[in-house]
Amino acid sequence: MNAIKKIVMLSIATASFVACSSDDISKSPSPSGGDGVITSLTDPDFNASALKGNIEGNITLVAGTYILDGALVVKNGYTLTIEPGAIIKARPGGTDVYVAVEQGAKIDAEGTATNPILFTSNSGNPRSGDWGGVLLMGYAPISGGGTAITEVVDYVYGGTNNADNSGILSYVIIEYTGARINGEKEFNGLTLYGVGNATTINNIASLYGDDDAIEFFGGTVNVTNLLVVNAKDDMIDWTQGYMGTIDNAYAIREEGFNDVTSDPRGIEADGNLDGNAPTQSGQSNATVTNLTIVSNSIVELSDIIKIRRGSGAIITNAFVSLGNNAPAPADFVDCTDTKGDAATGTTITIAGTGVNLDVNDNKVGVNNATINAASATTGGANITVLAWTGYSF
Repeated sequence: MNAIKKIVMLSIATASFVACSSDDISKSPSPSGGDGVITSLTDPDFNASALKGNIEGNITLVAGTYILDGALVVKNGYTLTIEPGAIIKARPGGTDVYVAVEQGAKIDAEGTATNPILFTSNSGNPRSGDWGGVLLMGYAPISGGGTAITEVVDYVYGGTNNADNSGILSYVIIEYTGARINGEKEFNGLTLYGVGNATTINNIASLYGDDDAIEFFGGTVNVTNLLVVNAKDDMIDWTQGYMGTIDNAYAIREEGFNDVTSDPRGIEADGNLDGNAPTQSGQSNATVTNLTIVSNSIVELSDIIKIRRGSGAIITNAFVSLGNNAPAPADFVDCTDTKGDAATGTTITIAGTGVNLDVNDNKVGVNNATINAASATTGGANITVLAWTGYSF
């Protein structure tokens, strides 16, 4: 039994035990001609076995199992609270199945190390891309200022509040996400649109996503203790003026995981959306510390780290490793792009590397990014604080 299956089975066993004694779930009414708006747990539109609709009340999902049957949208002014041990199992096969937190709304999903919150697929044979994922929209700045509309569904994000608060995600597992609307639009595991730094995002596992594991569209939110396993595209992606920090992240492509997009990367960083606005103010400039990137797959990564299109980055204490049968990436660190190179001041320090890596295979770009790579056997993420996931490192 692989480590990910252990995570799911342990989580389900724990939460199902709690659910057996939960009156809130067992007595939830079935929809009876409702209006698609959930205002309370006694609202006829609330149904734990077919959960969907607009939340327009302060709702709490207690520990137990819920079947997500469509879009669950937390509307402006309201909070969705999810208690430790809750499992949200999404109906597979639909791009209309996701959880969204609008501007001005909050999610309070605060699991624990021993009782995390799980978002997963309801399929008997779960696969990446089974459902959308989790999206948060905030009022923090994006490049160029103003607001924008989300990539996959029509929600507004962006503003002027660096300290905007979209709530809490802590000790949360999100898996089998990335439903694709078309060749250009697809969901990620966790997508943070203009999310502010008063939002708490820590102890997150994003597993088996069909696109990026986590992507930032602008905003200032900080993320701590992140595990990424088998993202089909990029492990970590930011664009459109992201200014936050990522601390202690471990990202891996496992041996045998050979699903791939056209250009999978460890980190893909853009300054402005799609590189089409190089003169915009407020381009991305993120800080990443204590990062491990591992690829044991036979899939070639386009780059271990790609910083481009006006994005800056300060990356310190990174560790990179390839398996014995893994091909070398097209580039180790690449700070160039036809739509603009990395910004002045970009600095990438890699403390250690494994086999098959040419640490000199770097492109510094026109702004002369500083790239330092050593061959130490230590460095990178502290995996002990990710033990709660049950993953076998």
